[in-house]
Amino acid sequence: MEINDSISTHEATGPDEGVGEAAGADDRPETGHLDDPITDFDRRYVDVDGVVKTVYVAGTGPAVVLMPEMPGISPDVLRLARWVRDAGFTVHVPSLFGRDGAYPTVEDGERIVRRTCVSAEFRAFAGGGTSPVTAWLRGLARQAHAECGGPGVGAIGLCFTGNFALTMALEPAVIAPVVNHPSLPLDDPAGLELGDDDARAVKERVARDGLKVLAYRFEGDRWCTGQRFAAYRALLGDAFDGRVLPAGAASTDPPPFFRDVVGTPHSVVTAHLVDEEGHPTLRARDEILAYLAERLKP
Repeated sequence: MEINDSISTHEATGPDEGVGEAAGADDRPETGHLDDPITDFDRRYVDVDGVVKTVYVAGTGPAVVLMPEMPGISPDVLRLARWVRDAGFTVHVPSLFGRDGAYPTVEDGERIVRRTCVSAEFRAFAGGGTSPVTAWLRGLARQAHAECGGPGVGAIGLCFTGNFALTMALEPAVIAPVVNHPSLPLDDPAGLELGDDDARAVKERVARDGLKVLAYRFEGDRWCTGQRFAAYRALLGDAFDGRVLPAGAASTDPPPFFRDVVGTPHSVVTAHLVDEEGHPTLRARDEILAYLAERLKP
C-alpha cells in the first residue's frame, strides 16, 4: 500500500444518500467469494451533532463500538462483530469508508485508500493530529451507553481506525479500549495519530480512571511497527498492554487487498485470523472478548 495512494471516506448524510448501503450477497467472479449482506444487523442512521452516519447494530448487553479496518466493513470485520455480539454485547459497527459488506479486492481497496487519506475526516499522515471523525465516534459511544446501560462502552479499533479506540477514551463512557494493529500515521512508524492536547488528555484519563489499553500487532508488520507500540508505552506506561504475535501465525490466505496491497501480516483478529482451536490469533480474539467482559460485565 503506497502511502501516497491515499483514501477518502464515504459519509452517509441520511437514509437516501446510498454511500453506506450494504453490498448485498453478490458473488465476486474474480475471487469466488461472497459479499456479506449484513441482514442480521439493524441498519440505523445515527445523528451526532448534525452529522448522520450508518451504523449496524446487533445483540444485547453493554455496548461495544467496533470500527472497520481498511477498506471497510468487510466480511471478516462482520465475523468479529458477530463474535462480540454472541459474547453478550450490543455491537455497533459504524460505516466510515468503503462499501459495507464488500469482500476486499485490490481494485476497490486501492480506490478507497486514495479517497480516505485525503478526506477531511481523517488524518492519515504525520503532523495532522487527531482525526476529526473521532469526535463523532465519541458521540456514538455516548448514545450507545445511554441506550444499552452498564458501566460503560468498549471500543475496538482496527488498522486505519486502530488508534481511534484510544482517542475515544476521551469520552467518559468508554472504559474498554482495544487498539488493533493501528496503522496511522502512514508515514511515521513511531507516530500515534494524536494531537498534543489529546495525547495529554488521554494520558490523564487513563491514569485517573485506571484504564488498561489492550493492543495487538504481528511481529514484522510494516504498517504497525514495534516503534509505534514503544510510543504507546512511552505515553501510557504500564496501562498499555501491547501484545505481539509471531508473523508466522498470520493466515497465509487473506483476501486479495491484504495479500497484494497490505503485503504483510497485519490484521490479527480479522483478515489474518486463523479460525482453529488453540491458534494464536483465535486466542487473541478470546483475550479481547474476556477483556470486554471484565470491564463491561463486572
